[in-house]
Amino acid sequence: MQSTNPGINHIEFWVSELQRSLAFYGPLFAAIGWRKLGDGEFSSGSTVIYFAEKAVTRTDAAGPRHICFQATSRDVVDAVGKLLTEASATVLRGPVEMPEYSAGYYTVDFRDPDGYVLEVAHTPSMTL
Repeated sequence: MQSTNPGINHIEFWVSELQRSLAFYGPLFAAIGWRKLGDGEFSSGSTVIYFAEKAVTRTDAAGPRHICFQATSRDVVDAVGKLLTEASATVLRGPVEMPEYSAGYYTVDFRDPDGYVLEVAHTPSMTL
């Protein structure tokens, strides 16, 4: 029998235009070391994110403000920052060091095509 660890199994993202979102997330997930499982599905090895096109409008509501993806190095954060700039994405901050969060915390925060806030951070001093 296979053992599992506690954690998040999967996250379903509702997006307004599937192909536009996949064009954004495909290179992003490749840059942070996630692999493509199928059309619209990506895996970190322990968590799956998949996308579904739905007729939705953006609203602020109770729930997560953003999702932070763990980067394995500062170079990964820099690569994501460059990718976002080249894609003309909305970058909210960074890449920048945030020592008030923890020593060595290095991050870039940005919006996806539907306006959702995402973060890619290298957090060498944080225990997960």
